[in-house]
Amino acid sequence: MIKNIMILIFTCLTGYAVSAQSIFGTWKTIDDETGEEKSIVEIYEVDGKVYGKIIKLLNPKKKNSKCTECEDENKDQPILGMVIIDGLTKDDDVYEDGSILNPSNGKEYSCRLKLEDNPDTLEVRGYIAFFYKTQYWKRVK
Repeated sequence: MIKNIMILIFTCLTGYAVSAQSIFGTWKTIDDETGEEKSIVEIYEVDGKVYGKIIKLLNPKKKNSKCTECEDENKDQPILGMVIIDGLTKDDDVYEDGSILNPSNGKEYSCRLKLEDNPDTLEVRGYIAFFYKTQYWKRVK
C-alpha cells in the first residue's frame, strides 16, 4: 500500500515538472527597450502549430487600442484578442518557423521561442535575416 502511494506521488510530481517546462500558458510581455510590462499573451497549440494571442493589455489607457500600423487583415483591428504568434513548430527545445506580429508598429517578423533555464522565463526572438530583437517574457501564475 505504501509502495503504491509512493508511486502515485512520484508520478504526480513528475507530471508537474514536465508541465512546468512547457511554453504553453500565459505570459507577461516586457518591452526589451523600456522594460515596460505591456500585455498578457496566451500561448497555445492547435493541430501541432503554436499560436499566441493577447488576452489582456496592462495599460488601461490602451485597452481599446487598434493595430493602425498593420497592413493585412489586422489593419485597424483591436489589439486585445489579436493573434500575434502564428504557426510555430517544435524543433527539439525550440519553437520556430512561424511569425510574430508587433502590433505597435504593424511589422511581422520570423519568430523563435525558447524556455530559458528558468522555466518561468521565455526567450522571444523576432528576426529578419541576421538581425533580431529578443524579449524575455515572464510566466503568469
